[in-house]
Amino acid sequence: MVPSAQAVPPVFVRLAAHAVRWRLLSELAYGDLRVRELVALVGEPQNVISYHLRLLRSAGLVVARRSSHDGRDSYYRLDLERCAEALAAAGTALHPALRLVPAPPAAAAGDAVTSSVLFVCTGNSARSPVAEALLRHRAGDRADVASAGSHPKPRTHPGAVRVLRRRYGIDIADRRPRHLDTLNGRRFDYVISLCDKVREVCPEFGGHPRRLHWSIPDPAAPGDETGQAGGPAFERAAAEIDTRIRYLLPVLTHPAGENPAEEAQS
Repeated sequence: MVPSAQAVPPVFVRLAAHAVRWRLLSELAYGDLRVRELVALVGEPQNVISYHLRLLRSAGLVVARRSSHDGRDSYYRLDLERCAEALAAAGTALHPALRLVPAPPAAAAGDAVTSSVLFVCTGNSARSPVAEALLRHRAGDRADVASAGSHPKPRTHPGAVRVLRRRYGIDIADRRPRHLDTLNGRRFDYVISLCDKVREVCPEFGGHPRRLHWSIPDPAAPGDETGQAGGPAFERAAAEIDTRIRYLLPVLTHPAGENPAEEAQS
């Protein structure tokens, strides 16, 4: 007997039910990783990992982006919003009364847990200051936020200033990039790299912070000091960073020792 359409599990359920794919989804939920890192974390051969990544990519749950540091390598990331939509659809497919409306990925108003977060990129002029500003804007006093770079630029990029002011009402015009060395001795709960190059040179910090990586292309066009030419690139970068920030917020409210995120080793 051929099962009815209602008896066929949704694609997300069929994919996530496999142990290896569930582990891949879990590892990618907090940061971007390369195939060889997933091989080490999951403990399966590279051909097995690549096969399951291909299935997850075909469903749009995982996306790949070529490394800006080493063009021969790629970073894989989980599309969290697509996963939220797929989970909501799975509830509806089981029964209309189980229709799930994804809650806004934000911390509860009563949460008082404060986490310290450092965002890093090479120049500390575009991606990391955008991330710093957006997390401070959305988390308020629930997060102690900083950003720095391995080779800081003379000033914050005008494109970053413009997109934050126009889209989010945040003004960082007076902010100046700073070097990672200025944060020696500071302790952080999370250190999040936003460019592939700085991930390879980011120093260790005290307190054993969780190291996460968000592989986001540099929105600054070479030679464009005003940000006019790279306007759409800054819009895309800010939107992606903001999405990741919104999904990071609930993670920051877990008390120490209960956070489900695991450190992504290089």
